[in-house]
Amino acid sequence: MAASLPRRTLLRILGSAGAFLGLVRPAAAALFPTPPQSTGPFYPPPADRLTDTDWDLVKVAGRVRAAGSEVMHLSGRVLGGDGAPIAGALIEIWQCDANGRYLHSGDVSQTRPRDPDFQGYGVTRTEAQGRYRFRTILPVEYPGRTPHIHARIQRADGSELITQIYLKDHPLNQRDFLFRRLGGAAQAAASITPARRDDGDLEAGFDFVI
Repeated sequence: MAASLPRRTLLRILGSAGAFLGLVRPAAAALFPTPPQSTGPFYPPPADRLTDTDWDLVKVAGRVRAAGSEVMHLSGRVLGGDGAPIAGALIEIWQCDANGRYLHSGDVSQTRPRDPDFQGYGVTRTEAQGRYRFRTILPVEYPGRTPHIHARIQRADGSELITQIYLKDHPLNQRDFLFRRLGGAAQAAASITPARRDDGDLEAGFDFVI
């Protein structure tokens, strides 16, 4: 029968083992990925884009007036599935204006004129901590579609995500064929809840998980 270890030695071994085990933690749960969706028919081709394509879609360079509709500040981060921020990612967004018109020469479904004070398309890059921001308008409905914002995220390695951002609990969501295709968790992951700021604008946070 093996001799038992002295009590002091045993405590020292157990203490070291406990310290080691304390360093071994379960891996962080993977974040739910932002669901991919179609580009849609009205991704603005370069020929249709305005000269001004920055992060502020509400104020077009050279124009005196701001875009119609309610201003909404959209900001958040681009993250990997493990939650690590992705710096330098290129983010594009595009959406129809307050009249339901896209910045696309092929959008002829509406008789109302396009808002010349709305940029319609914007682009930015994420900062070191994966953060981004846009100033745009609260999305409005388009014939046959619930309000939404299109987005395209490209990483430095060339991989990309194309998705759409919806308004949580909008009454038209469940009549929208693309929104309905998403499961419950994916619908939640693709939705925002704008809140009113002190200055009267709206703001919403949205993290892209790719």
